Amino acid sequence: MFKRKSLSTFLIAIAFSMEVFAHDKISADLSLTGARIIDVTNGRTLQGKTVLVRGDSILAVVDQKGLNRYAPKRTVNLRGKYLMPGLWDTHVHFGGGAELIEENKRLLPLYLAHGITAVRDCAGDLSETVLTWRGQIASGQMQGPTIFTSGAKLEGYKPLWKGTIEVGTPEEVSAALDKLQGQQVDFVKITENTMTPAIYLESLKQVKARGMASSAHIPVQLTLDQVFAAGLSSIEHQSYLLRTATPEEATLTEAVAQGKITSKEAMKRSLASYDEATARAAFRRMAAAGTAIVPTLYGSYVTAYLDQNDHSHDAYLQYIGKGLRATYDWRVQRAAQDDAEAIKTRHALFEKSASLLPLLAQEGVSIIAGTDAGFLNSFDYPGIALHDEIALYVKYGLTPAQALQSAIQAGPRLLGKTDRYGSVSENKVADLLVLNTNPLRNIQATRDIYLVMSRGKIFDKASLEKMLRDTKNWVANPQ
Repeated sequence: MFKRKSLSTFLIAIAFSMEVFAHDKISADLSLTGARIIDVTNGRTLQGKTVLVRGDSILAVVDQKGLNRYAPKRTVNLRGKYLMPGLWDTHVHFGGGAELIEENKRLLPLYLAHGITAVRDCAGDLSETVLTWRGQIASGQMQGPTIFTSGAKLEGYKPLWKGTIEVGTPEEVSAALDKLQGQQVDFVKITENTMTPAIYLESLKQVKARGMASSAHIPVQLTLDQVFAAGLSSIEHQSYLLRTATPEEATLTEAVAQGKITSKEAMKRSLASYDEATARAAFRRMAAAGTAIVPTLYGSYVTAYLDQNDHSHDAYLQYIGKGLRATYDWRVQRAAQDDAEAIKTRHALFEKSASLLPLLAQEGVSIIAGTDAGFLNSFDYPGIALHDEIALYVKYGLTPAQALQSAIQAGPRLLGKTDRYGSVSENKVADLLVLNTNPLRNIQATRDIYLVMSRGKIFDKASLEKMLRDTKNWVANPQ
């Protein structure tokens, strides 16, 4: 009798445990349901999927059957919307001197307000401040896009730009990289105004040996093949590529190095002797070397066409502090000195440079969306400029899917962050952009924002509009 009763009790306990287990669901903070998910890799939309978020990460992406395993605390219905990863602007600047720190800080909400959840800071003269912001944003102490930064850039002695680390020997390069690695920078920026070609190549060699990514301008004394072979990760500014799109590259490079012609004259001759077959062959070598391009087309477009477009009354100026706005003047004043021939050349250089985009894509070069927005670069506005940038990519020959890949996947790939960024999938950071219309059909849809999620926190339309309004009010009455 005792044994029979004990067995019965045991079976009841097992049945109860199985019932509890069946109803024991996985906890999630948030469920995003009903949206069409943009599969950026394949350029298509996915339906019938729900995105589950816990903390700052995507917990899972499931169908309706799989959803039964989860217990979200909150559900947001996004029926009729389009959901994709947040955008990256991979070439921005903060600078203008210590007196403009607050004005620069006020730019950060402009990025989030336009669906840009990460930026790559390519050096200015506020590097220490930007490193602090990077940490504060990562820890949730400050609101803004995730920052990836180079810290101070490497330059030669007596540089043109402020806030640089001056190097002229291999030992100084090594010491500079020790410092930057100690600051845990995300990549190394190199400019070439006063740096010798030998130290430039030495810098690339040492950066590569340390397993770090490099980003650079190109010295006039070196061919692009020399730079590819040295291991440069990314060229900043597409106009440099015109130099390797001519059979005369080696001759022109040597003439500039010997002082026989100016770099401007060399660029004009490169334009005149452009050859598509030569360009394609160079781009294949570039792709094989793993060197990417950050076009910064929009900033170049603004400068090229300052003679035609009056930006002095742009509505977006209401978000830009007076000190930062004043830094725009130098490009405007310089462009105003150009005669009719110089203006014609300016236009031609931009148009030919922009026309290289489909060739680069066809030959396998990684195209990474970046704007050059920030201080100095006239009317190249933080936030909105990225939408202008990728719209130009489509205008000049990329598909909307390729433009999205440049602004969502190429940046993480450059920085070795694809484990956490680049797609709507499990374990990726919950940096998401929800749009009202489909960007695969019309790239202008990236501007039609319904909500933004940054590290798991939702900013609805009202919150985004408040970011813009607060910035505008502060610019009008700075405290």
